[in-house]
Amino acid sequence: MIEKRRPDDLVRQLIDHAVAAPAVAHQILHQLQKQERPFLLHTDVYDAFAEVCTAPDAPADLAVSAWAKLFRCTQEAVINGSWIYLAVRLAIGQWRYLRIAFAGLRIEEIDVRDFLHFKEMLATGQHGIDEWLTEIDFGPFYHESPKMQEARSIGRGVEFLNRQLSGQLFGDLRDGKERIVNFLNMHAYRGQQLMLNEQIGRVRELQRALADAEEFLAPLNPELSWTDVASALRALGFEPGWGRQVARIRDTMSLLRDLLEAPDPRIMETFLARLPMIFSVAIVSPHGYFGQADVLGRPDTGGQVVYILDQVRALETEMRSRLYEQGLDIEPQIIVLTRLIPQAEGSTCDQPLEPILGTRAARILRVPFRNPSGEIIPHWISRFEIWPYLEQFTLDSERELLAEIGGPPDLIVGNYSDGNLVATLLSQRLCITQCNIAHALEKTKYLYSDLHWQQNEAQYHFSSQFTADLISMNAADFIIASTYQEIAGTADSVGQYESHTAFTMPGLFRVINGINVYDPKFNIVSPGADAATYFSYEKQDQRLRHLHATIEQWLYGELGDQARGSLADRDKPLIFTMARLDRIKNISGLVEWYGNSEKLRNVANLLVISGHVNPDLSTDTEERDQARHMHELFDRYGLDHQVRWLGLRLSKDVAGELYRYIADGRGVFVQPALFEAFGLTVVEAMASGLPCFATCFGGPSEIIQDGLSGFHIDPNHGDEAAESIAAFFDRSLREPDYWRQISDHALQRVAERYTWQHYAERMITLSHVYGFWRHVTDLERRETQRYLQLLYSLQLRPLARSMT
Repeated sequence: MIEKRRPDDLVRQLIDHAVAAPAVAHQILHQLQKQERPFLLHTDVYDAFAEVCTAPDAPADLAVSAWAKLFRCTQEAVINGSWIYLAVRLAIGQWRYLRIAFAGLRIEEIDVRDFLHFKEMLATGQHGIDEWLTEIDFGPFYHESPKMQEARSIGRGVEFLNRQLSGQLFGDLRDGKERIVNFLNMHAYRGQQLMLNEQIGRVRELQRALADAEEFLAPLNPELSWTDVASALRALGFEPGWGRQVARIRDTMSLLRDLLEAPDPRIMETFLARLPMIFSVAIVSPHGYFGQADVLGRPDTGGQVVYILDQVRALETEMRSRLYEQGLDIEPQIIVLTRLIPQAEGSTCDQPLEPILGTRAARILRVPFRNPSGEIIPHWISRFEIWPYLEQFTLDSERELLAEIGGPPDLIVGNYSDGNLVATLLSQRLCITQCNIAHALEKTKYLYSDLHWQQNEAQYHFSSQFTADLISMNAADFIIASTYQEIAGTADSVGQYESHTAFTMPGLFRVINGINVYDPKFNIVSPGADAATYFSYEKQDQRLRHLHATIEQWLYGELGDQARGSLADRDKPLIFTMARLDRIKNISGLVEWYGNSEKLRNVANLLVISGHVNPDLSTDTEERDQARHMHELFDRYGLDHQVRWLGLRLSKDVAGELYRYIADGRGVFVQPALFEAFGLTVVEAMASGLPCFATCFGGPSEIIQDGLSGFHIDPNHGDEAAESIAAFFDRSLREPDYWRQISDHALQRVAERYTWQHYAERMITLSHVYGFWRHVTDLERRETQRYLQLLYSLQLRPLARSMT
């Protein structure tokens, strides 16, 4: 046995086991080799090991041996005739790499570079290692940055950052306090000075002024307004922003006095949250049809649009409330920056400016894509094809945004890969705080999409997308995730962001250190459902019963090529699903489960709202393919009298009442996606009181408490999922209160965890805190930005331009 480097306990145990029982070790490796595939995933590896454990001659303790621990932690295995290389995830974000020689059972620990080299050779069929392939390593840029140690802290970055940096900030007491004074002096709005005026420029001056202000304010009526005390406070050095009334002004000043006396992370966050920092926000979402009506279900247009519009309404309310409490009569501005599509197909996506319903001043600003000669691109473009247009879109958007707001926004929020890249470019140009929201990272949705990127390049252009993701992840001041799993996965599965730690795209680049999930820029802030639209079916006085005739026409009437199938037995409850018609959403998978399950077909009908029923009406290749597959399933299983498939785009009000209509009939909602980053439709259905069955991969597994507020299903085992749904209907018939129990717990779960009010409060607080740390600390930003500029200029720009 030869050890390449000093092994940890697991490697030492494996070596000892191989020496003591070489025949068993050979049997295990032989079983893996029998798969006859070079790349194996976690389930492939562990299933092969489990088969050895059940063999008649297997040692009794094999299932609890070091081999068992190894294969429980192995996420990838790469095999050729001589070696097996393993990527071992000992814990969340903690990776080790091993290789085992079939000849002589030599076990070595290797570094990530060796592992990626081996993957590249097997993927390309080349025997030599490309030593000069570009390697991306962000590790050195974060060497001095604070990092969390505990997996349970992941997604709570702002709490950790405040603890770490407040201590560092005040380490040099004079310097730290002076930076706070300088920060407060920076606050202004369109020429109006806020917080402090020129009389206060040093810490001692601020402390003295705070003491004098307290002496002046203490005996006053706490309900007096800023106007009543402004003259005296200005004479001391204070400007508006401390509060609308004396009680609030005193409390805010008291927080600052405590902070200057002794740093405390909780006081720090509370004080920063009260500062007048965010007056305008730009939210970037270029792809798809971004509109307020008649767009959902179009290609690339789904939950992200709903998310952003609901987010805008909640943020405007929260921003206005804070500005009011700060004593400022300023109308907050929120701009959703998206693409103008001249061929809008009946939507409003050809309107340059559109007010957002339910807000006072928020609006959608649409800027067209242009080709290299400056001509406007008139038609919709897939999210995978838009990379050549984003740079010019950024420059055009900057000009339009500055004109619309009257200056730079105070915060820019990117959405999805394209929006995050545009937000990165704008943030760097305008020097503003940047937040990223992924919604979904394609790398985890398409199996081996990195390794086999060249085979997929013509359709998906993963080279541009994954490069853009790396740039924007590392450029962002903070990142919002909807769930813990989105960042770090589970004990057994890798999170979306964690999957970007190390990977290779042969012939393009290899990533040695792309993202660290222990970085404090990650924060979990879950969205909610619009409470005015998605509410319990039991709230009879709010129900939209005038829509029931329309709903029943959709379910049972003639709709031409907008529908297929009819529901012969109207007494059966409905299984309802609604999503885009693409492979990942797996709508056709649910139809196939249903077709295969006699039990399920006997107890319930299936309602599907997804895509175009007529494939010829779709402009999206994947949607057309899925639509044709749906028709084939209808024919194969004879579903035309039990499944109703509608090619409709529902407004939010109609969707909300449809959930409740199905709940009236004691139906269920099913979300069968192969992977779902969050699962907004699951929250909407639960908020309506409709029991849900949803994928166990991604956000729904956190939203739903399995067996209590809904049910998890594995989309890779459709027969078991169908059995679970059928069993639910059977139990509901036997136990009349069972359906109601699940419904009630679903309503309770949403009320406790998934509301837009909580989201907005947390989002604005994070913007304040990260904006503060951006200004008063460097955190290696300048060095990192130089690296990111090189990656953008030398890697992403040529990739994007090659697409035209």
